[in-house]
Amino acid sequence: MLIHEQSQPGRRAFAQAPKDRPALDGIPAELQRSAPPALPEVSEMQAVRHYTRLSRKNFSIDTEFYPLGSCTMKHNPRACNSLAMLPGLLGRHPYAPDTHSQGFLACMYELQEMLKDVTGMREVSLVPAAGAQGEFTGVAMIRAYHDARGDHARREILVPAAAPAPNPASATTAGSAVSGVPPTTSRLLCTGSPSGEIGLPILTGPPARCRRSPVTTHA
Repeated sequence: MLIHEQSQPGRRAFAQAPKDRPALDGIPAELQRSAPPALPEVSEMQAVRHYTRLSRKNFSIDTEFYPLGSCTMKHNPRACNSLAMLPGLLGRHPYAPDTHSQGFLACMYELQEMLKDVTGMREVSLVPAAGAQGEFTGVAMIRAYHDARGDHARREILVPAAAPAPNPASATTAGSAVSGVPPTTSRLLCTGSPSGEIGLPILTGPPARCRRSPVTTHA
């Protein structure tokens, strides 16, 4: 039942009601309401139950496993969330000057250096803010690598048929052609064998175009 269907004229949540009616002297008369807003009139318990019921419809790290497509949120434990909500991080304005952001910048620099040590990469970018942005960045890096070597033939990306929409979208936006891998081949490409090894036949066998095609997957 919608909360508007529970509404009864005159019903109120007195604990949340303001004690005094605020003065409207500073608001021009033409901007003031001529009638109260059409909000539901419910009790405090009805309001609490309404918002509690809505909250149960959301995915959360406490109640659900995040579905495919939210790869930036799947493995965030409570400890990481509590640190990310520290006032110095949560309340920082995106356009705050560098002089007010030294602690934040130090955290990002240390994270960058940790990722370089773990992955063995020469450089690491923290610019991508989500999975789809990370995909696009990865495809753009692949293209830049091949262009720097003078190899302009590698313009085709293999995308498994079961991949979510950001996979082909990232490849197309980066200027590559997309080739879908059928379900049976997707299984071979992703799992290779019952032992979980990566299947290479799709990359080395016919058609020949597969030998010059980078592959993008969605974690």
